[in-house]
Amino acid sequence: MSLLLRITQRVPSLNFNHYFRAKMSTHNNRNERLRVLVDMDGVIADFEGGFLKKYKERYPNDPFIPLEDRRGFWVSSQYGDMRSDLCEKAISIWESKNFFIDLEPLPGGVEALKEMAKMENTDVFICTSPIKHYSYCPFEKYAWIEKHLGPEFLEQIVLTRDKTIVTGDVLIDDKPDILGVEPNPSWEHVLFTACHNKHLPLESPQRRLQSWADDWRALLESKRT
Repeated sequence: MSLLLRITQRVPSLNFNHYFRAKMSTHNNRNERLRVLVDMDGVIADFEGGFLKKYKERYPNDPFIPLEDRRGFWVSSQYGDMRSDLCEKAISIWESKNFFIDLEPLPGGVEALKEMAKMENTDVFICTSPIKHYSYCPFEKYAWIEKHLGPEFLEQIVLTRDKTIVTGDVLIDDKPDILGVEPNPSWEHVLFTACHNKHLPLESPQRRLQSWADDWRALLESKRT
């Protein structure tokens, strides 16, 4: 006797057409939800400001790059171009204990994420890449999120070196080029303006979010239509 026949004999009232329609309905409703992925460093946590502060404290006699002169995503590359030994010195800052946990929130970011999380049919995830030197970074990212966003957000963290494999409708990120194994990610990359990318022209149809004072609500609503 087949498994399907045994099931229908034991549960004669079970309507499989109704069951699969219900499952499909649940699936469709879930697909109507908006999934928002938000980067951490440079978007809700002030990586650049935190770096410059600690760099100047540790290396007061070395040259530094003012935030208004920052160019390029990789801080260490620009410092290395200024003087070869400064590349490793720059890297040593964010590899140090308490670097990530001490970062200040960027204005409006924490409030925006808390509001997003309360929106109807909206799922918000913090999608962040840990550095390869992992002694402190992963733990401190979790601790930062719990400190500033609350323990409920600990369930909303995606820690990955490749964001292209994460499914979402929109990714708000300050990195201009987000590459990985997936050539066509599911999300729209909205460039969050930072000191290192503000001079870059956008390639149509890419969009920017200038800051959290910008109309991020309209941005999300545009993804629902």
